[in-house]
Amino acid sequence: MSISLLLIPLAVAAATAATGLASGQDEDGQVVCQVQTRMRDENLLSVALRETGALVTADNGQLNATWDGVHAAFRRGTDGIWAAHFTGDVDERRAVEIVHALDAGYGRQVQRAVLDRLHERAPAAGLRLESESATEDNAVRLVFTVAGRERSA
Repeated sequence: MSISLLLIPLAVAAATAATGLASGQDEDGQVVCQVQTRMRDENLLSVALRETGALVTADNGQLNATWDGVHAAFRRGTDGIWAAHFTGDVDERRAVEIVHALDAGYGRQVQRAVLDRLHERAPAAGLRLESESATEDNAVRLVFTVAGRERSA
């Protein structure tokens, strides 16, 4: 089977009042779905793909991912929106599941990148990391103190 998904950024989906999943067929009769995602950065998308167990290659601005029996080609359009074309042992439900798993993995990659930048830039901003903890839902809490402003009891 062959399915194409348009990966609509959340901000665009919100601005156009699109919610959830929209699907239909293109002029060739192939299934085309729109799925809301936050994916924009190609490097973070590559890492998220690998996190799902995909073998990933890049070719002329296209990311190719292969899982057991499923292949996906990710290409960004001139509007900056990613499209994913799935082939192999995949149906619409499975393709959407893969994209949702990718979006969750992408979110983890964004979180890691932000945490790395905070760790790297805090000292230059006069901040010292006092503690870092993660919650059950993988939220991270950082507590900084302003260097030179420690209180003594």
